[in-house]
Amino acid sequence: MAEHRRSQLTALLDAARALLAEGGLDALTFPALAARTGLARSSVYEYFRSRGHLVERLCETDFPLWSAEIETAMAVREQPLDRLEAFVRAQLALAGDPRHRAVAALATAELDGAARARIRAAHAQLVDLVVAELSALGHRDPQLTAALLQGVVESAVRRSADAAEADRQRIADAAVALARHGLGAPQPATGAPQPAAGAPPATAGESGSSRARPAPNRASGSR
Repeated sequence: MAEHRRSQLTALLDAARALLAEGGLDALTFPALAARTGLARSSVYEYFRSRGHLVERLCETDFPLWSAEIETAMAVREQPLDRLEAFVRAQLALAGDPRHRAVAALATAELDGAARARIRAAHAQLVDLVVAELSALGHRDPQLTAALLQGVVESAVRRSADAAEADRQRIADAAVALARHGLGAPQPATGAPQPAAGAPPATAGESGSSRARPAPNRASGSR
């Protein structure tokens, strides 16, 4: 009996992944699951209380595998910027892989309650993969910067959905360029305005904290 339930659960999760990959969250309904698996709709409720509960189970099963593949892609790179690029490219490659399209659909899903919390926790695990790299590059708030980078990746995933191969490559290259050039050097601390690149340092007379130079004597009419 236990083996039968495990088999049924596996079939339901596989059907859920297929529905998500084909039509996103809107396609993931219990009637559709029942039709895919040959089960009665009431039988589906024996495994999942709600669609949110089903999404939780998918996150619990699939997000760790997604994260592990990204971590593996990063591990073979030697420099922080190269690992950031691997972080971006690996996610976009996984999102385009039919085996992982369900995870990509979940990553952009709008849900409430426990399912949403589960997805947030999964995203946090992804963000943690690059916090150390950003710290190594000198970012003052690597956790925030990593979360913003993940937002760029998720936007690229959405734009890549159903795109042609050449367009997916262009989107991936653009996302990598943002990561490498936007995150390569942290911004200076906020406060006093910074000089333009290549500009000579301000002299004491040009500084706002020093006294202004006296105006030259321009008396007219006599020497």
